[in-house]
Amino acid sequence: MKNSIYILALAFVVVSCKENKKSVTSPTPLSIAEKIANANGFKHWKDISEIDFTFNVDRDSSHFERSWNWKPKTSDVTLISGKDTISYNRKSVDSLSLNADKGFINDKFWLLAPFQLVWDKGTTISEPSLEEAPISKQKLNKITLTYTSDGGYTPGDAYDFYYGDDFLVKEWIYRKGNSKEPSMITSWENYEDFNGLKIAKEHKKPEGKWKLYFSNIKVKFN
Repeated sequence: MKNSIYILALAFVVVSCKENKKSVTSPTPLSIAEKIANANGFKHWKDISEIDFTFNVDRDSSHFERSWNWKPKTSDVTLISGKDTISYNRKSVDSLSLNADKGFINDKFWLLAPFQLVWDKGTTISEPSLEEAPISKQKLNKITLTYTSDGGYTPGDAYDFYYGDDFLVKEWIYRKGNSKEPSMITSWENYEDFNGLKIAKEHKKPEGKWKLYFSNIKVKFN
């Protein structure tokens, strides 16, 4: 009888130990969007207080540029284009600053598209696939970012990102209104590291004399 009580008591202790054991949960795997953003230094973004950049486009013999000063933490933006200077806050865009903000959204998207993958809401991102890139013809990873048909300045647009195993974007296709045919195809090249923030400073079309590039980039940290 004593032996039976001892065995029951021992069994109770074993069961109790199992019940009290803390469960260990695995960290949630990073999404492809997060991996691409992180490859470009997204973890440093929280420490950035100010960023300056000039958006340039050379088309044949013509040149266009506009410069920006952006304070992400306060949403203050200043545009310098030609002789015009416009300052506004993105939290209160009005009819006077609307066109400037449209330009800012466009230029910022080109500058930080890998971050937009995780910033933008109301989007869908496809599962990655291995496909032939449109310019280099190399086999690269591909995802498609698609915007909903409502909201934003360019609703319904789609972007095909082609990236390497290092999760850095190499090429992309812009498809206006999610059309089947490309609206624009460009490279992503001349990456530069700004204290951990990686930015592709040049984008070129496969045909013609066209180049979009960034200059005068300055990144200020807290």
